[in-house]
Amino acid sequence: RTGRVFRVTLLTDAGPEVALPRLAERRADGKLAQPFQARDDYGVVRGQARVTLDLAAVDRRYGLAIEPEPRPDLTFDLPLPITGSRADFTETLIEDMSEHPWANLPVKLSLSVEDGLGQTGTSGDQALDLPGRRFFDPRAAALIELRRDLLWSRENAPRTAQLLRAILNRPAGLFPAPQMAEALHAQIERLEGASLTPEARDEVAKVLWDLAKLLEDGGLADALAAMQQAQERLSEAIRNGASKDEIAKLMAELKEATDRYLQMLAERATDQEEGPQFGQKQDSQRITGDQIQQMMAEIQRLMEEGKMAEAQELLDQLARLMENMKVTQGEGGEGDGPGGKAMKDLGQTLREQQDLSDDAFRQMQRSPQPEGIDPGLEQPGPGGPQMQPDARPQAGEGAQGDPGESLAGRQHALRRELERQRGLMPRLDGEAARQAERALEGAGEAMDGAEQALKEGDLGAALDRQADAIEALREGLRHLGEALAEEGGQGQTGQGAQGLERRGDATGGHGERELPRDPLGRATGEGSRIGTDSDLLKGDDIYRRARDLLDEIRRRTAERSRPEPERDYLRRLLDRFATP
Repeated sequence: RTGRVFRVTLLTDAGPEVALPRLAERRADGKLAQPFQARDDYGVVRGQARVTLDLAAVDRRYGLAIEPEPRPDLTFDLPLPITGSRADFTETLIEDMSEHPWANLPVKLSLSVEDGLGQTGTSGDQALDLPGRRFFDPRAAALIELRRDLLWSRENAPRTAQLLRAILNRPAGLFPAPQMAEALHAQIERLEGASLTPEARDEVAKVLWDLAKLLEDGGLADALAAMQQAQERLSEAIRNGASKDEIAKLMAELKEATDRYLQMLAERATDQEEGPQFGQKQDSQRITGDQIQQMMAEIQRLMEEGKMAEAQELLDQLARLMENMKVTQGEGGEGDGPGGKAMKDLGQTLREQQDLSDDAFRQMQRSPQPEGIDPGLEQPGPGGPQMQPDARPQAGEGAQGDPGESLAGRQHALRRELERQRGLMPRLDGEAARQAERALEGAGEAMDGAEQALKEGDLGAALDRQADAIEALREGLRHLGEALAEEGGQGQTGQGAQGLERRGDATGGHGERELPRDPLGRATGEGSRIGTDSDLLKGDDIYRRARDLLDEIRRRTAERSRPEPERDYLRRLLDRFATP
């Protein structure tokens, strides 16, 4: 009636799209992390990822030479945004396929998405190695390879059994626990049985996987063996081109194992026991914990930058250093002066605080306690044990009381002991001494907070404050050791009786260490002074020294990374002195 016309045109619904911005990454735990981008004019309603074995790209050798048993393709639902628009989004598919037989083998990955009209869009096939956990311990890697071959085809069962028998030919010292060898013998009997069902095959594969994880993750009681194992695994990762995530994980494990090893040495030094000796005795060299951490950080940086040769060289240097290390305390490592006694007493306080924290944690695990009740003291009464009020000693009670009967009382006594030790500490100058004082003051405050939390029955808050106290005590011990080393090194110049000199370290640390020597055996001095007044020809075999020197010159001449003027100079030396 109004003369108006409305023309409505239905727009064509475009199909969805999905793309892979980059290839899947292997996370440190072996999981696949595949980012993807999806879009649709109205919104994506579902998506799927499909993984297919790329048999043509598989290296068909050893256990993979025979035809594989048929296995279905792997399919996973793509994660979609829970809130917000699904018209254009970026997400990451994360799946754990470490235990799948195709892990670390060539596969083809394709993604597909679907819209509300049923139209689909695909990313196309993308070739990659299926990310999965990698094993760097040689024993674990061998078991994982045999497991893969067995899952590839049951026809590999006789070959797998034969190789397991070869591994177990001399099992002494190969496995950390004898039960591992017994478990492998049991699997050999199953593999050599009349018939191997798919269920039995999967059970054998599960045992091999669990044993490999035990070997890879450690569990060794000996701290030195655990540290050496972590170093070997990192070396294997360097040779195999590990990812940044794997490097970070292995470096964290190496740092943890190194800390345990240093703690073992420190405990032996505290108990005045002789630490383990490795190799021949050498001139002493001092290095701080900070310098060790700096070396590890440098190794990680070199690996992340792809400088694997330099990283391996520095790792070998760290391994040699740690194997020949013997922890010393206090002034000159004697431990019987005021500084040494302070270090020893603080170390004992740290251990007692750790024990107290462990007891508080076990108490919290047993049962939650009501507020206002001290959880550390249980007295028998009608109907069973009853919680009693705090047994903190009253003013003037001093050492006559018995504060060890309750957690709060023990914490109070430990804080008082720390205050006593701070009052008896030697007076030192320097930044390290001031940092030690601040750290110990913070430890006292954390202990006081833990004591109040224990009195109120708040075990969670007490554990947090006790953790702060433990960390502060460790910092105080470290800084006090540095301050004592600085105090003991003042006024020392030139070479001392032990062939040591007080000077800065290349990594920025301080302390006493053996001076570096050039190929002639001369110690390099401070500043521009390079040389020695000692007789270079002394020794039992000067001809052997000469041969060693010529070999060193030849080695340096062959290194292309050295500056050309230096190599030219070395060549002229060889022309003059190495000509027969």
